[in-house]
Amino acid sequence: MLIRYKKSCEKIAMGLLSFMPGEKDLKKLKQTIQKYEENTDCHLYLWRKGDDFIGLIGVELEDSHFTVHHISVMPSYRGEGIGRAMVEKIQQILEPREIRASEETKEFVEMCKKVEKSNH
Repeated sequence: MLIRYKKSCEKIAMGLLSFMPGEKDLKKLKQTIQKYEENTDCHLYLWRKGDDFIGLIGVELEDSHFTVHHISVMPSYRGEGIGRAMVEKIQQILEPREIRASEETKEFVEMCKKVEKSNH
């Protein structure tokens, strides 16, 4: 289940963000979280399974599209389709905006689009 980020989940979100390349440094992590907290066009969501937060997706909204800047799943849950489920859910939430990807998320988002097309 995808849940909008709240300040009370800051440490969890920082832990999940740290799995992203380029987000290992604590100072960088704090800057990224601050961007999601302060910029009204940037939205961060956590994926919850049972009582645990195991994934994260961060997007930036534009008028006709949104860009996925961050997507991360705890290593012990990878390969279970959670990342793809987060992409599908965020598309539903932000319809009719078109999904786009940043350099960091491009490969994964493109793979999700291919899987989606083959399922239709």
